[in-house]
Amino acid sequence: MSVETFDIVVRGELGPMITDELEGFDVVSRELGTTHLRGQVPDQARLVGLLDLLRGFNVEIESVTHVLAPPG
Repeated sequence: MSVETFDIVVRGELGPMITDELEGFDVVSRELGTTHLRGQVPDQARLVGLLDLLRGFNVEIESVTHVLAPPG
């Protein structure tokens, strides 16, 4: 698996204590009680580790979406 981009939507607003731990992910928006994160992961193990980290902070994950690269 090559580096791929994912969008993660979580319920609530994440503070800096949590977002600082999300290496490679940026907060792209906060709206309607959700926070949208976007970042790149090098492999599936990193994605699972990130989701486990969020669960460890008791963050409710609403969705995880693979972002397809534009054709090129």
